[in-house]
Amino acid sequence: MNARAEAAPARVYVWEFPVRLTHWTIVLSVVVLAVTGIYIGNPFLTVAGEARDHFVTGTIRVIHFYAAIAFALAVLARVIWMFMGNRYARWPQFVPMDEGRRRGIVQTLQFYLFLRRDPPPTAGHNPLAGATYLAVFGLYFVQILTGLAMYSASAPVGSPFGVFSAFVPILGGLQTARYVHHIAMWLILGFVAHHVWSAIEVALVERNGIIESMVTGYKTGVPDEEAKSRDE
Repeated sequence: MNARAEAAPARVYVWEFPVRLTHWTIVLSVVVLAVTGIYIGNPFLTVAGEARDHFVTGTIRVIHFYAAIAFALAVLARVIWMFMGNRYARWPQFVPMDEGRRRGIVQTLQFYLFLRRDPPPTAGHNPLAGATYLAVFGLYFVQILTGLAMYSASAPVGSPFGVFSAFVPILGGLQTARYVHHIAMWLILGFVAHHVWSAIEVALVERNGIIESMVTGYKTGVPDEEAKSRDE
């Protein structure tokens, strides 16, 4: 093997197609849900004539509802894939069960706080990011539950969504559910801003193709943990 081949960075298939598909479905649906949700909370468009002739807010609500369905299905599919995917997609990437992952959380935090020069090497989610995503998925389920509870109040008679009205008193009423839904949206948008910033930072520092990997599935210059586990 020549020196040039030996110097070539490893190219590892990390993100499988279901992971990439659910990721981008969640991204697009969150954008649509945030825009339409902000409008529903403060409908600022005005049109001439009778409202029934335009149905602007009603149309926005329909778009919000279908985006919510796409969001909920993508989140559910991603959770299922935590038990079916490769080692980079599975639930141990999110729940720090072993000592190495717990130690990696501290090491990654030290890197982000400029107390460590290099981040701990990992091909999948770094330990801190994995633990953070666990909290983010918790926010996703809060959004889904409160959204279904609110929709149940206006669901047509006989609609299967009517069963979610049972959660309304548990959540403290529709107004409280709406408030929690609103706060969770801003927390998710805050995470999105940080997620984009950290992805750019990691891409520049580690040069591992992390941004491109969510399109191609491949990272470069990272440890092939799957091959390593097979060797062991």
